[in-house]
Amino acid sequence: MASSISRPLLDLLKPIAKRGLLTWERLESGVVFDLTSEQMLSNPYPTYQSLRERDPVHRMRLVDGWVLTRYDDVQAMLLDHKRFSNWGPGAGDRVYTRDRSMLDLDPPDHTRLRSLVSKAFTPRSVAALEPRIAEIVEELLDSVEGKERFDLIDSFAFPLPVIVIAEMLGVPAQDLDNFKEWSNDIVLSLEPILSREQREQFRRSEQELYEYFESIIARRRQDPQDDLVSALLAAEEDGDRLSHGELLATLLLLLVAGNETTRNLIGNGLLALLRNPEELERLKEQPELLSPAIDELLRYDSPVQLDGRTLVEDVEMGGKRMRAGQQVVGIVGAANRDPEAFANPDRLDIGRDEKSHISFGRGIHYCLGASLAMLEGRIALAGLLERYSSIRLAAEPQQRKQVVLRGVENLFVDVERPSRIAVVEKKDRGQIESDILDS
Repeated sequence: MASSISRPLLDLLKPIAKRGLLTWERLESGVVFDLTSEQMLSNPYPTYQSLRERDPVHRMRLVDGWVLTRYDDVQAMLLDHKRFSNWGPGAGDRVYTRDRSMLDLDPPDHTRLRSLVSKAFTPRSVAALEPRIAEIVEELLDSVEGKERFDLIDSFAFPLPVIVIAEMLGVPAQDLDNFKEWSNDIVLSLEPILSREQREQFRRSEQELYEYFESIIARRRQDPQDDLVSALLAAEEDGDRLSHGELLATLLLLLVAGNETTRNLIGNGLLALLRNPEELERLKEQPELLSPAIDELLRYDSPVQLDGRTLVEDVEMGGKRMRAGQQVVGIVGAANRDPEAFANPDRLDIGRDEKSHISFGRGIHYCLGASLAMLEGRIALAGLLERYSSIRLAAEPQQRKQVVLRGVENLFVDVERPSRIAVVEKKDRGQIESDILDS
């Protein structure tokens, strides 16, 4: 019995069991998918390539399930919510511990919840946020004015999306530090393998964030404002409102997901451009490529690397029989670099015009905030390129210890402002003459 085995002995047996499972996996297919390896954290793409080439529908043993790495297979999984469920046996280990958000539900509950929340993310609603997002970008860059070196994540990529979603929800943006800590802990729930300490960590932060939202909700019930919390309290679709538990789960999802994906988009995207300086210069010379550049950055190093489902019936794919109840992991990062879908997939090409990436998912669970994330990404990148004549990597960034949401912990950059002459040269002749007269 496990209870009669000492803790030191259990800790010793775990790596032995792990090695045994990975050896079994390699003997079966010639390749392994080790979610806990340092390679998966630092650079998972060689592993993805090996899986895609040698065993694209791969039986993983550390987690009882399957791994898909081809574009068509991953897309098929994401589109088929009837056979690949977002809620099933084992899902409770990777989601929030209290109430299910729409992220973890299938129709009809998913349809009901999404329809109530989606009103805040219509194209018109998102477009109306553009001036305010541009203001926030300028304010954040002003806050590091005069610094030749700063951490782009801490000073810019993290606070931008948090301020945006906080203002949408109607919660105080000055609580940024708390939001960061809660968000960093809660996203651990998406990881497929967690230690006991990590589980306690995200449950503790979840409890604190729920308590925080309870106080906001109580105030909005008494005094509704022009914000998303008040709108969700009043939302009604076919006579059906959000329950209190659903409201809490939705607010938690919006705050966490609303900053994590965009933070990693900006961080991963700028890091990719800094490591591919010819593409960075190309973007400076051709600003009209900004929109396709954001799509390419999402494809090249996706903020969301893995997306899991549970089989509700047996499914055959790639000549393999996957059984009902098993977990299936679609590797978005691998699909986005499938040479069958993208030419020279490991090359960053900001002018790429091919199949669309699947970084925001597909089907009914397509990211609700995708258009907002892309808008924030475009305005953020444009603001950086306009503000600085030179941006260089100052140090190798520290990778976050997560395999599902891929991003860097920090990104220190050295920057230079353009000279006044260079700024003036960008203006049209009429403006230049006006400057001369004013002087």
